Formats: sequence, structure tokens, C-alpha cells
Amino acid sequence: MYSAPENLVDEAARLLEQPGRRLLGLCGPPGAGKSTLAAALLQGVDARLGPGTAALLPLDGFHLSNAQLARLGLTDRKGSAPSFDVQGYLALLRRVGRGAEAADHDVYAPDYDRLLHEPVAARHVIASGVRLVITEGNYLGLDEPGWREAAGVLDRLWYVEAPDDLRERRLDHRHRRNGSSPTRARSRVEDNDRPNGDLVKATPADRYDLVVPGI
Repeated sequence: MYSAPENLVDEAARLLEQPGRRLLGLCGPPGAGKSTLAAALLQGVDARLGPGTAALLPLDGFHLSNAQLARLGLTDRKGSAPSFDVQGYLALLRRVGRGAEAADHDVYAPDYDRLLHEPVAARHVIASGVRLVITEGNYLGLDEPGWREAAGVLDRLWYVEAPDDLRERRLDHRHRRNGSSPTRARSRVEDNDRPNGDLVKATPADRYDLVVPGI
């Protein structure tokens, strides 16, 4: 099992030197290892400061359903920025709250099910006592409506980077594991994942508080 580097756990835990709840965002191109790092940071912070200190809130839960993607003509662009409910994501971040404005009740967050290929409601819970909420997704650094406001809710935003060839090998393997043929998997990487990654990589570095190596 992957363990987060101690220096990154230090950085995350340092946010909690201030009172109240803190929100840490991880963004980066597809396949960079954001989900793995988020889970490892949660474990590292909980091990250091006590169980239940941290919780996850993944952007992937805000994928539009397959029915909505079909309606919008985005089926082949699933995973692109327009294929997410960014306003719903922003609303939930605001409901979770930070600092003294943190929610005083449990907040449930959706997730994405890679077997169903659909978002599912309420798989994650941000309990009332959670101090650090770790949220991760490709587009948190975009300077575009919805994404820009979501980044403004966060206390810190880190960029997770990894070599393009490594990311694309991971994505190809992910698509095959999820049922795509080798030809279809390659097409999805080249025609969708690659342009999505290029968009994320084009975001100016000054939008990030820290750049960290991917997993």
C-alpha cells in the first residue's frame, strides 16, 4: 500500500494549526495519481492526528450520468471539464464549509463507480468533526466559471504531476480493465484523455500552492 511522503503529510497537517476545518485540493492531468495520493494523505493525517481527522470529497462523484452525457452530446468526451456538474460540486464544497463556517452536521458526498460507470450518491461522508477535507480532480485549477469559484473555496491547491507516457499507460490499462477493447482504450486515451490532460497542463503554475510528484 502506498504511503504519502512525510513532507506532504507535514504540509497537510500544518493546515490544521489554524482552528476550524480546512479544505485541501489536489489537481492534475488524468492518470497523475491524485486519487492514490489523496487516500494516502488521509491515512497519514489520521495516523498522526487521530482517526476521523480527515475525509475525502472526490470530484469524480460529480460526473454527469450517462443519460445526461448522451443528451448533451458528450458521451465520447466523458471526463472532460463540461462532463462534470461543477456547480453541484461548488455547492457541496460551500456546504461542507471551512474555518468557523464548517458544517455542524454530517455531509454526504457522491463518488464514481467504475463498475457501474456512473456516479453514485452518498458514498463518502464528511462527519461533523472532520478537520481536513481532501478533494481531488482534474480541473480544480481551471480559470473558468465554476472551477474558479471552487478553487476560491479551498485553503490550498496542490498540483500533482507525472510524465505523460506513464499517465497514458495507466489510462490505457484503466480503460481495458473497465471493459474497453485495446483499440477502444487507445482511442479514448488519444481522443479524450490527452486533450483533457493538455488543458490541465496549460493552467498557469501560479494558481497552485505546491507542485508534487505523482504516484
